[in-house]
Amino acid sequence: MKQLTVTAAPKPFSLVCDTIAPDKSISHRCAMFALLSDQRSEIKNFLQGEDTLNSLRIVEQLGATVERMGSDVTISPPATLSEPGTVLDCGNAGTGMRLFCGLLAGIEGHFVLTGDKYLRSRPMRRVTDPLRAIGAKIGGRAEGNLAPLCISGGALEPFRYQSPIDSAQVKSALILAALRAKNPSYYKESFLSRDHTERMLRGMGVEITKDEEGWIKIIPPIHPLKPLKITVPADPSSGFFFAVAAAITPGAKTTLTNVSLNPTRIEAYKVLEKMGADITFILKEDIYEPIGDISICYQERLRSITVDSNIPWLIDELPALAIAMATAEGTSTVRNAEELRVKESDRISATLEGLQRAGIQTREQKDGYDIVGGTLHDATINSHGDHRIAMAFAIAGVRFGMRIEDIACIETSFPNFYTILREISEVKDGN
Repeated sequence: MKQLTVTAAPKPFSLVCDTIAPDKSISHRCAMFALLSDQRSEIKNFLQGEDTLNSLRIVEQLGATVERMGSDVTISPPATLSEPGTVLDCGNAGTGMRLFCGLLAGIEGHFVLTGDKYLRSRPMRRVTDPLRAIGAKIGGRAEGNLAPLCISGGALEPFRYQSPIDSAQVKSALILAALRAKNPSYYKESFLSRDHTERMLRGMGVEITKDEEGWIKIIPPIHPLKPLKITVPADPSSGFFFAVAAAITPGAKTTLTNVSLNPTRIEAYKVLEKMGADITFILKEDIYEPIGDISICYQERLRSITVDSNIPWLIDELPALAIAMATAEGTSTVRNAEELRVKESDRISATLEGLQRAGIQTREQKDGYDIVGGTLHDATINSHGDHRIAMAFAIAGVRFGMRIEDIACIETSFPNFYTILREISEVKDGN
């Protein structure tokens, strides 16, 4: 099992991150949505991570021609998507598996989706149940809750579905299924989850509207969609690790360039700003997504905070935000975040276990936790195979020193994380 050792930065740093990993959520969607057109899509700055490359391979297995030149990708869809002769491997990507469920449910053919040992333990019923309710034929372990999942695609019924959870993955799967129905479908969530799917599909020509009561209306397109011509922005979720590094290190500054400024993606930065970090947002363009720069400076010791709203907008950043909370003055609280328990790991337990090993007092709740701010000490942390846990504690190491076990997971989501980390701290990896 590989271990990462991070030594505390010897002096304040000024970091310009112009190589932050491209956005993973948008990269996954680019690969899939290109199949909805009958023309070649051109995607620049596609994430070269294991998970998103798995999505590209699946697209090829479904009959598309994929050409890659560095991080630039072109996808030429087939006239008809073909039934693959092999299992479709999503790797570690819950986004990939859940969205492919929605995409494939309405396509004639037999498809099997699987993933690594971590993905095969994650719940899929939140997607498979509503899809089966509209006519999708999906089976799997634990009555369709666990992969491998078997999909016999075919005709789907239009639907009116109010989701019990606010999840961009569930919403996206249902929207993709709705594109194959004969009549308009309607989807509602109690709180707007990340809306990349709606933005991108509108840009491709799908009529998606939202009424005053919050119902999203999806009208199935009569013709193939327009191809994508997109540059994937840098991932604010990935950049947030280095934002936290600056916010907890006296005299430090991080500038993130060309990142998504989608309001559903920068909530964690807004929380960090409320805790006392000096943060500036600079909008540069707004086509498929608002894109710009974010500057984060250490200003003072952070203040504690209560986070119990807008959780779907910062669910992925909560492990890194927990590191900031652990250095803050006072006790910080997170609630309404039970969704953390069904990520790549149980992120509530994994985060608190790591903080406790580093000398921080915590209290675990069913839907969150309390963190008593203090000073972390060098410790050995088990990532539980979760890339966000591993990277969060690596960032803690920039200020305090840290050792993290089971780090192979980082390569699946942020291939150049180590390269950027080495600009501000000494890093060693080994067995």
